[in-house]
Amino acid sequence: MAEGLYRVELTASFLEHLDAIEAFLLKARAGFAFDVLLAELRATVISNLSRFPRIGRPYLNNPPQSAEALAQLTALPSGTPYALREYLHGDYLMLYTATDANAAVYLLSIRYHRQLSFDFARLWPGT
Repeated sequence: MAEGLYRVELTASFLEHLDAIEAFLLKARAGFAFDVLLAELRATVISNLSRFPRIGRPYLNNPPQSAEALAQLTALPSGTPYALREYLHGDYLMLYTATDANAAVYLLSIRYHRQLSFDFARLWPGT
């Protein structure tokens, strides 16, 4: 690896969300889209984050509004929420953090914009 490049690591949470995206796309009979996503992660996203670890916008530029999300942010170690960044790639939004101490980028989460459905009975049991 060339000097100055950051190492990009996929966290367990990121991999779990990636599995959920795969299941969603397979159910929608769009498994090919998952193959495209994996190829783009390898060729574009990881390459960009390795070279430009702060390419994404700071997560707190648009802070969450729900009490639950705000509580989770306050539970993080001091200063941590300010290190969170968002990277938008096509139909996917990724949450990551970069650390200079060990020149690493940690991909924390990924969301596909169509995953949240309007299946209110499933989302809110009892409705």
